[in-house]
Amino acid sequence: MKKRKIWAGLSTAVLVAAPVASQAATVPSYPQTTVETKADQQLLKLAQAHQGHGAAPAAGGEGDEGGAAGENLAPQLHLYRGIEMIRGHLIVGNELIEAGRWADALPHFLHPEEEIYASLRNDLKAFNIAPFQAALKSLSQTLKAKNKDAYTRARAALDERLAAAETAVRAKEANGTYFTLETALEVLQQAADEYAEAIEKNRIANVVEYQDARGFVFEADRLVGTVMQDASGKNADAAKALKASLDELKAIFPAVTPPKQPVKDASDFLSTVAKFELQLGNFR
Repeated sequence: MKKRKIWAGLSTAVLVAAPVASQAATVPSYPQTTVETKADQQLLKLAQAHQGHGAAPAAGGEGDEGGAAGENLAPQLHLYRGIEMIRGHLIVGNELIEAGRWADALPHFLHPEEEIYASLRNDLKAFNIAPFQAALKSLSQTLKAKNKDAYTRARAALDERLAAAETAVRAKEANGTYFTLETALEVLQQAADEYAEAIEKNRIANVVEYQDARGFVFEADRLVGTVMQDASGKNADAAKALKASLDELKAIFPAVTPPKQPVKDASDFLSTVAKFELQLGNFR
């Protein structure tokens, strides 16, 4: 459960519990899957075999992607949020690879394992979803080796694992459209945190944080697209408003390389995320 602050009168604030997912926070017990597959280990060995003297990870701070920011979420929402943030990192990392910027891309392939995966481990066990840490590691190894063929194979293997995890989580949701939109909101809120960290004295001072925010926004847009047809059927005007909010957010990131000055400040970013959030009640 998330704690939300509701202002009563002019000066009194009370905390009330607000539901954040369509199911209770308690997850039923399932048999646990605890080991990586042989294919995962083979991919890791392949990547390590091709590893050369890759560039060191680029410097740059990181928002609290896997920790306190999501610790009060219901397990299924916490897990889905984490998977989609991993995908957001992969989006922007792939953009940089396609531009031949392997060193710049590397942090976006290291952060999923370093910042997110550990917080998902218990959720994966609870939902009996196969772990994919070795797949994450093998992918980052291909970045260090700057090996495009190995990268393509490792990326496909990881995408398959992420898709299977998404399917397993969604299967337990009675209202899949609302759950997906709620997850997109959580990703957008993390993007807002990253974007705020990127800006300093009206300039983009931290490129990695800007790119994280870009990846999260574009992944939220992709995620919403998967349920847009159903959302439009439930409430066409609200669905249009969701899309308009996402278009506003995407326009803040004209390219993977940031402009010298931000297109919008952090408060404007948050305001646009709030517009998205206001529409969610139409899809319960």
